[in-house]
Formats: sequence, C-alpha cells, structure tokens
Amino acid sequence: MDLLQFGPNGIECPLAGVHIDPWGKVDRALLTHAHADHARFGHKHYIAHAHNRAVLQQRLGKNISLQDIEYEDTIEINGIRFSWHPAGHIPGSAQIRVSGKNQTWVVSGDYKTEYDDLSMAFEPIRCSHFITECTFGLPIYRWKPQAVMAQAIAEWHIHQVNQGYSTLLYAYSLGKAQRLIQLLKEVGPIYIHPSIAEMNRALNSVGFQLPELPLISEWRPKVDSPALFLAPPGASSDKLLRRLLPCKEASVSGWTLVRGLRRRQKLDHGFALSDHADWPGLLSAIEGTGAEHIYCTHGFTAEFSRYLSDQGFNSKEIHTRFFGDAAPQPPSTAETNESIH
Repeated sequence: MDLLQFGPNGIECPLAGVHIDPWGKVDRALLTHAHADHARFGHKHYIAHAHNRAVLQQRLGKNISLQDIEYEDTIEINGIRFSWHPAGHIPGSAQIRVSGKNQTWVVSGDYKTEYDDLSMAFEPIRCSHFITECTFGLPIYRWKPQAVMAQAIAEWHIHQVNQGYSTLLYAYSLGKAQRLIQLLKEVGPIYIHPSIAEMNRALNSVGFQLPELPLISEWRPKVDSPALFLAPPGASSDKLLRRLLPCKEASVSGWTLVRGLRRRQKLDHGFALSDHADWPGLLSAIEGTGAEHIYCTHGFTAEFSRYLSDQGFNSKEIHTRFFGDAAPQPPSTAETNESIH
C-alpha cells in the first residue's frame, strides 16, 4: 500500500488520516504554503510552517484551528512521521516529508531553486517518491539570474521616468510583490496596492522586516513625481489604478517569456521573474532527491512526465486542481514553439 494516495480531495495519507494541500473539506490539512490554491477555506484543522500563520488568518479567518511547525521539526501521527523543509517558493513555503512503513515521500508544493534573499532557500530532501510541480515544465522556460532581472526592471523604470512616465508592475500580492520590494528598494519611491500592504503587515508580524510603503491612493497625479507602483494582476481593472494613467505597465511573471502571451496581455513590457523553478531547476531538484518514482502535478504534466519516463524514471502524471502561477490564458503549442528572448 502506498503511503500517500491521490483521492477526490487531493493528496491523502490514509494511515494518518490527513491530507496535504487538499481542495475538498477535510478534518486535518497539512499545508505547504499560504497561496489560495494550496490553502483553502473550510478544513477543521490546519498545520503549516509558522511563517504562514498571519497570512492564513488574514485569508481564512482569525479563528481557524491552526498549528505552527518549524522547518526540520517532526510530528508523528499514527506512526507516520511528517516534517516541513524549505521550498524557496515564497516566505513560509515548505516541502512536506512523509515517512513510515519503509517508504519516504516528499510533497514539493511549489518551489524554486534560486535563492531570492527573502524565502528560506530550497533544500533537496532524499526520498524514494517525489511529488513535483511542473508549472514551467518545458525546456523553453529558463530564467535569467535574479540580479540580472532586477537590473533590467530598474533600468526600464528609470527610462520611463526620464520620459515622464510612472511605471506599474503587476505581481502577486504574496511572494512576488515582497521580492520586488526587496530588489527595487534603491530605485525610487514605491507605492503599493492595499492587498500588498496587508500581506506585508502579516509577514512583518511573524518576523520579516519589509519596509512601510505608501499606498497607491496616496500618490497625487499632476503633483507628485513619476513613481513605481506595485499591484496584483487581478487589480488591472480597479478604478484605483485608472488614476495613475498615463503610465507604462509591465507583468512580472515567468509566462512573459512567451511572446504570444505578452501580446495578448496588451502591456508595455514583461519580465520573466518567477517564484517557480524553471526547466533546469526542476531537473536539478529531482536529481537532488534521488527519487525513482516521480509524480508530476499542475503545469505541463504530460510533457514533463513523458520526458522523465524517457530518462528512466518511473514517472506519472497526476491531475490536480492546483493552478500555480497561472497564466492569464494558457500558452498554445505554437506560442511555446516560438523563438523567445
């Protein structure tokens, strides 16, 4: 009997009576991180790394039943041992190691292998069964180093300011936005969307030291100098952002590597800075686990699983409801085959 199974509510450990990142309501949910597709409302009890506490209470309610755990600590349930290990995806993100009955599994959640100076660095965990994301599981997805991308964003912003424009970067309010705040803190005045301010306060309450930044609503058109604004992608139609026009807009996402997606978003620019592993990162993470059995979830699961099978792994495609770093519209085969830069 496999220690972990894939059921109607997602990844389940029947021997311990727990689920990992479940999408249906369950009694005990072990969470890899606090993004909405992995941390859903309605479970009776949650267990997550301590850095997620304030964010989970912000998103799911202050009265949820929540148990904190630190990296490397172990809890035992019905003879099965569970431990949380850094995933490098966002602050508080973790891989969950499950061991017992002579089996060792690791559930990666979401992860990236490049250290971002904000999240705990990804740590490969030895196991025999590895459940991996493959959001960017195609060979075209190869990220430039973070420092290179930070410089490119800063230079683009400065160029626009010299032309008399402000700039607006679209980035997820939890993880990507904080990463950009750290990377661009020397660029000039940064104004943030209220949802990003909420996440900053939540993270600071558990030990992070993000700077206090003014809200977008505090910037005064025709009075203040051009500035840099951060907002989540879903806020693109907010009335709050209309007052910023005219400004130049850019998406900060791995999906911008595909030209067709950049065109469809109708933005001025795109920067391929992702909180997920790229193709080389996925392969190096799998190699680091030493696992023979690989389960590919959310992303290019069929393509990535097929490649791993060709390399001699026992690889399976697992369908989930996770959406990861979701593209505005999924790239077509033609788009992913385009030459990219």
